[in-house]
Amino acid sequence: MSTPLLYESHCHTPLCKHAHGEPVEYAAEALARGLKGIIFTCHCPLPDRISHAVRMAPEQYDHYIELVAAAREHFTGRLDVRLGLESDYYPGVEPWLEKLHARAPLHHVLGSVHPQVPDYRARFFHGNWFEYQQLYFDHLARSAETGLYDTLAHPDLIKNESPTEWHFERILPFIERALDRIAATGVAMELNTSGANKAIREINPSPSILRLMHARGIPVVLGADAHRPTRVADGYANALLTLQEAGYTEINFFLDRRRQTIPIPAALASLR
Repeated sequence: MSTPLLYESHCHTPLCKHAHGEPVEYAAEALARGLKGIIFTCHCPLPDRISHAVRMAPEQYDHYIELVAAAREHFTGRLDVRLGLESDYYPGVEPWLEKLHARAPLHHVLGSVHPQVPDYRARFFHGNWFEYQQLYFDHLARSAETGLYDTLAHPDLIKNESPTEWHFERILPFIERALDRIAATGVAMELNTSGANKAIREINPSPSILRLMHARGIPVVLGADAHRPTRVADGYANALLTLQEAGYTEINFFLDRRRQTIPIPAALASLR
């Protein structure tokens, strides 16, 4: 039997109000898939009830920490269970997140720009999809420049908001500009396998963007964005092969907010 090496670095809990299954169920699936560990990264609370329908409330944050701690204790000696967070970025939220991230030791902090969330759209969408796409990639780069995050999640999520308005060659210069800025920070970017289930059925980011990331030396973290236990590590083998095709030789994950690196062939061999 191969030695477990990989982590699920992006998964949720019922506290976000749109995920199903308890942390112990996600952890059990990670163990069955041959993973070494799982890092819970549920949607963070935000101030002023912003997008409150799809995330934990501020008063639930301590309960989130307790849920993950209970799963860690349950799987002691069998699976490494860690606490992380998916933290939304928009200009002005930085002081809130700085305080939130300091409340408990986190192992992996995902930065997310969620253009589909009504509160974000109400603030930043003014009727022009191309301008909205440009703003999205600017905010993605700005999130990296805050220093708040280890990894940027599902980094071309915007393509699913209006698929008929997604023209890659047109938006490409803005993507390249954002990637240049992200590369300068050293922040990693995620290959999110849940994209295969969205409006444009391909990974986030697309293989074309992965190649641009590789050319800039941007490290990649693998995550399934699991909102139910059965999606833990979903699509990992194909994702690793896609990374190899883009030129990558290594995959990464974060523990204690420090990047860990393993060769892709070893990662592939470790999966069940």
